[in-house]
Amino acid sequence: MKVALASDHGGINIRTEIAHLMDELGIEYQDFGCDGETSVDYPDYALSVAEKVASGEFDRGILICGTGIGMCIAANKVKGIRAALVHDTFSAKATRAHNDSNIISMGERVIGLGLAREIAQIWLTSEFEGERHGHCVNKITKIENKHL
Repeated sequence: MKVALASDHGGINIRTEIAHLMDELGIEYQDFGCDGETSVDYPDYALSVAEKVASGEFDRGILICGTGIGMCIAANKVKGIRAALVHDTFSAKATRAHNDSNIISMGERVIGLGLAREIAQIWLTSEFEGERHGHCVNKITKIENKHL
């Protein structure tokens, strides 16, 4: 698995923690920034990761900002992206198992480092269950294709 990782200025600490986690798990990843605590525009980072995932260059993406909301909204504007805002472990597992999410978004002002790490680990190690859930994911893709 290859993961694209990014945050804006409001998500640097969780991004660093997730990078350490992926190092420990032996997961290949690339960090797309940002470089510091100076204010930046989150859509730029969300777009960078979403395009890398949508193109197939990366299998999954993880985005972090203050709330996770803006990153999630921006990423979902890219065709082929199923980004989920996740702030609990149940949703982390469910969004992989049922929605085949390829990006998760988290908010550093909403959750702490330990929970973010646990969410990321669950999401990175969970698989899509397919079967009846595949039918719904296919419907989402049809909706997306209809509204281009």
